[in-house]
Amino acid sequence: VQLVESGGGLVQSGGSLRLSCAASGFTFSSYTMSWYRQAPGKERELVATIFSAITGGITYYADSVKGRFTISRDNVKNTVYLQMNSLKPEDTGVYYCNARRQSTNYWGQGTQVTVSS
Repeated sequence: VQLVESGGGLVQSGGSLRLSCAASGFTFSSYTMSWYRQAPGKERELVATIFSAITGGITYYADSVKGRFTISRDNVKNTVYLQMNSLKPEDTGVYYCNARRQSTNYWGQGTQVTVSS
């Protein structure tokens, strides 16, 4: 099983980034996919979730990113994306991809996002 994140980097406040998470080794389409982030000295927090197609592909966003971030998935490419617009310095952190189905959880290695003011 692999979850490989990419797309992180350094961006100025107000800018945009698109994160990708390429999945392999499991039935991607049947898993709930999420993005989490962890800022220095803080706990890991849920940013956005997209449910499997079977459950309608419903999306969820943390209040702090609602209206600025968009999560999407491509079940052919086995990839989940996080489009991040209007970035703020408080969005800085390591962003992790997560795959979950029932009691099974997979994590990626994370990608650093730094937003300068």
